[in-house]
Amino acid sequence: MKLSKKLAAAFAVSLTLVGTAACSNGGSNSSSSSSSSSSSKITKVKKNTTITLWHGMTGVQQDTLKELTKEFEKDNPKIKVKLENQGQYTDLQAKINSTLQSPNNLPTITQAYPDWLQTAAKNKMLVDMTPYINNKEVGWGSAKASDIKTALLDGAKINGTQYGMPFNKSIETLTYNADMFKKYGIKKAPATMEELKQDAKTIYEKSNHKVVGAGFDSLSNYYTLGMKNEGVDFSSKIDFAGATSKKVINYYADGIKDGYFRVAGSEHYLSGPFANQKVAMYIGTSAGEGFVKQGVGNKFTYDVAPRPGKYTMSQGTDIYMFNHASADQKAAAFMYIKFLVSKTSQLKWANATGYIPVNNAAAESSEYKDNKKIKLPAKLEDAMKNLYSVPVVKNAGAAYGQLNPIMQNIFAAAQKKQNVNNAINTGKSKFDAAWKQ
Repeated sequence: MKLSKKLAAAFAVSLTLVGTAACSNGGSNSSSSSSSSSSSKITKVKKNTTITLWHGMTGVQQDTLKELTKEFEKDNPKIKVKLENQGQYTDLQAKINSTLQSPNNLPTITQAYPDWLQTAAKNKMLVDMTPYINNKEVGWGSAKASDIKTALLDGAKINGTQYGMPFNKSIETLTYNADMFKKYGIKKAPATMEELKQDAKTIYEKSNHKVVGAGFDSLSNYYTLGMKNEGVDFSSKIDFAGATSKKVINYYADGIKDGYFRVAGSEHYLSGPFANQKVAMYIGTSAGEGFVKQGVGNKFTYDVAPRPGKYTMSQGTDIYMFNHASADQKAAAFMYIKFLVSKTSQLKWANATGYIPVNNAAAESSEYKDNKKIKLPAKLEDAMKNLYSVPVVKNAGAAYGQLNPIMQNIFAAAQKKQNVNNAINTGKSKFDAAWKQ
């Protein structure tokens, strides 16, 4: 499997849920709405119970999930977990979307981005996790006692309700060629966007234009975080052709025109050009470090650092539970989720896959920080100081999804040394339309 295809599994762009579905409990032993279950009514599983998880994990991610599931089943012999791979995230989303029209055919739980499930939440098809979190039998007694990062818990809410639990999470980080930095006199990784620009220029000029200084894998994330660092949240109020937006766009476009910045283009990810020493550094998903290590091999020394700028993007899916499940299935499913986000499980998951631990104790442990196989653990604390994620509001997912082709069009004009204002105006029309659909 090519490196870009492997990375595609690790770094999926969130898409918005399309379509509507009617709410139905289908006669199953479930509560009438996601918020009707109270913590006091939830009990541990007392009879043999089977639950199903739909997921989009491949390679080492899927292998590790299987190993963790076997451990859980061994510790909980009354519970059987059926893992059902639905392909890539786009396939998983499509399967959820089509099955929402027949609720009884939905799994007990699924990986998903919150914006995929806005209609499901509106139609009371999801289970509010709060009573389970607060229950001391199957949960922790409180969200604080769970020791899950608050920012990640908040990112799994839909309209303020805790429908999801964070699981496979990543952030954007800077990956750089440490040998090349030394060669061209750069003493430390850039911490600001201005430093990134200057370092990229230095490398491009001192390499006689043979090495591009830097680039960003996700153009959607580039724009979203660029605006956030300028004090503008991602919303329908953004003026895509306004002064602040143009400042963010032109920062990248000017670098492309002058040669010190580039986009991934047809290669989809910059890890390939990075491994081939065609680009000195790039901003991409932390979950891709294992693939970077494989691509670089012994050619040079790479390192990682926090993403330049104040904020970084929180990415990756959460686990959501469907309301058609029986009371035993819901309790069993939450026990399984609790196991997956525990310190022990998250340590194994993070060290094997490159995803970040959602559990504070795991992230702060010496077993994680001292991991010498990958570079991120020692840098994670600084890299996660300010997390941001696309808000779960109507059409935000659609607008975010439109950003990548919009930015590609703008930067294609920059590559041709053209003025990008016409492309920005065209992009504004598409961006605004996505919010209004």
